Formats: sequence, C-alpha cells, structure tokens
Amino acid sequence: MFDKNLYKLKKKSGKPQILASPKINYAATLNTLMMVETTLKNMPESIFKVSDIKRALPKKINHYTLKNILEYLEESNKIYIGIKGITWIHNTSPALRKAIRDGTEYEGS
Repeated sequence: MFDKNLYKLKKKSGKPQILASPKINYAATLNTLMMVETTLKNMPESIFKVSDIKRALPKKINHYTLKNILEYLEESNKIYIGIKGITWIHNTSPALRKAIRDGTEYEGS
C-alpha cells in the first residue's frame, strides 16, 4: 500500500525519501474482541487492572489492541474504567431489564 503523502522524491537522485513512518493499525478481530469480553466476564475479582487482564487472557495480544478493545467496551457500557481499575458492568438479567422498563422515574430537586 503506497501513500503518496508519506514519500517525497529527492530532486537529484529521484529516490523516494520517507517523510513520516506509516501508522500501524491496531484493530482487533471479532475473535480477539470476544476472547477479551469472555475473559472480563469471568474474572474472579470485581476490580482488575490491564496487567491482570493480560495475565488472564488465553493468548497474548498487543497492548494497543487491548486498549482499543477496552475503549470500545467502555463506550458500549459493558465495562467501567475508573481510578482503581476496570469493572465489568454489563448485565443481561431479564429481571433487571423488566424492573428498569416497568420502574417509575423520579426527578430530583
């Protein structure tokens, strides 16, 4: 893949000169995402660190890929990343969903 913005031809020699190194894409595959998600669901502690996740994963994955996955899971409200660590918050309980759906909402003063 050739990006013309990354290269510039030298006037005398005509050889390409690299202006900037290409950025590496740390996108996760669906299998990797599911592996991390399953690991987080089954973690014995309620609060854990990134290093704990790396140790618990069945396969090693790139640190930046893991960070991207954690960012996605936080945006989709499956985990909470706080000062003390990471917590799994996604709940698929039908009873909880029913209570939320049928509950009454009060506005505070």
